[in-house]
Amino acid sequence: MKTIDLRSDTVTKPTPEMLVAMTSAPLGDDVYGDDPTVNELEKLASEMLGKEDALLLPTGTMGNLIAVMAHTTPGQEIILEVNSHIYLYEVAGIARLAGVQARTISGNRGEMMPSDIEKAIRPDDIHFPETGLICLENTHNMAGGRVIPLENMKEIQELAKEHQLPVHLDGARIFNAAAYLNIDVKEIAATVDSAMFCLSKGLSSPVGSMLVGTCEFIEKARKLRKMLGGGMRQAGVLAACGLVSLRQMTEQLPTDHHNAAAMVESLYETGLFEVSIDNTHTNIINARLTVDGWTAPKFVGAMRENGVLANARNEEVIRFVTHKDVTLEDIREAVIRISHILKA
Repeated sequence: MKTIDLRSDTVTKPTPEMLVAMTSAPLGDDVYGDDPTVNELEKLASEMLGKEDALLLPTGTMGNLIAVMAHTTPGQEIILEVNSHIYLYEVAGIARLAGVQARTISGNRGEMMPSDIEKAIRPDDIHFPETGLICLENTHNMAGGRVIPLENMKEIQELAKEHQLPVHLDGARIFNAAAYLNIDVKEIAATVDSAMFCLSKGLSSPVGSMLVGTCEFIEKARKLRKMLGGGMRQAGVLAACGLVSLRQMTEQLPTDHHNAAAMVESLYETGLFEVSIDNTHTNIINARLTVDGWTAPKFVGAMRENGVLANARNEEVIRFVTHKDVTLEDIREAVIRISHILKA
């Protein structure tokens, strides 16, 4: 029985083109700035997002942490949404390593209101930390891959300018957001000072994320990367995959979104889940289990026994993520197996 892995788009395998590119990439020492393939990837990433410069990193978590460190000084406070990935899933790196305090705002399915952000910006008071940064997330993971409206991001950008604050975007799946909005990814990146995006999720690279911003920001980020142990040597073998990701794999994302929408409809028809097509913007599905006597973790265990892998968000919600290695036929088969669990 084939295992159908819907846990995350991080499970994607590199494409045949990537494997070939890895074996033929010209290499150098990236810490010295000598790896031509890394340099080519960083140039392409900065151009695609409309920024001055870019930096290849091992992970998105490192990229977000470095961005916070580069934009702030220890003792400051950063504003971010209460269910943001930086706040929930990055091991409190902003506190321990960046030395900043989090000031969280409850958003509407990940979308922070500019008026709430303005209230959270600290006034000049000897008792308060200084606000140093605003962090956004698009698409928003915990909100089920929801796309934050571009107009909202523009309003926050204007507010930040008024208060002379930088804005960083956790854009792990920014290309998914651009595909949903049917716009150039540059339009999203233009609303922030820096952005991180992942090559290793829906874009299918085996390893890697990118950080983009001004030349001055990336110069600072490069030194912080070295400090955190992220300086890599012949990293061109990874960058070669990243070039394929940016040149080819962004075209796959609308298919992933279509498959997610199809899965939402099929899950609804089973009568086992509360799901919403309106809230499923991209490739992430939050499905609330509505079966008496079952918790989400228990149901996930039962699905695993039937060859379907997913993750429990909490006791009630299961997360499914579509990606290039799961076809529409796989999704239909997965839902059939899921619907048979109670009968079994």
